Amino acid sequence: MRNNLTRDEARTRAQLVSDIHYRVRVDLTTGEETFTSSTVADFRCARPGASTFIEFIGPSVEHATLNGRSLPASAFDGGRLQLDGLAAENRLEVNATAEYMHDGTGLHRFKDPVDGRHYLHSQFESNDAHRVYACFDQPDLKATFELSVTAPEGWVVVSNTTPARPA
Repeated sequence: MRNNLTRDEARTRAQLVSDIHYRVRVDLTTGEETFTSSTVADFRCARPGASTFIEFIGPSVEHATLNGRSLPASAFDGGRLQLDGLAAENRLEVNATAEYMHDGTGLHRFKDPVDGRHYLHSQFESNDAHRVYACFDQPDLKATFELSVTAPEGWVVVSNTTPARPA
């Protein structure tokens, strides 16, 4: 598994990938150690036929398709999902299992010893978004995204942006 993006990889990918839009769904009701993450990434490729990769760190990718074609299990190495034969316009769908983190990276889960309740937060500091969902995780590849969260009953979900639809 390779986690660190090199300068050359970032430069090459920035010349290749553009107009990125993510639709991300996370389900926080699946357990105390892991959650499910589903990503649909629409993006353009400057050189049809080229290859690149998208980052995701997690225990497993259950299923991934690129432009309707299932990707083989071998395309995921635990940190990257290889994307070969890109078209000019692409749709990548990734269904995966992600882990809660306890060190402030990714999606951090904490049980308050005073009230016994669970709290989650994320700052998605550099190079941590791909611990929650599959993404081209480099600062110069800007994207728009939609995020939906399924949370246990009684939980409050807060974001630093205005929701498209109030909960």
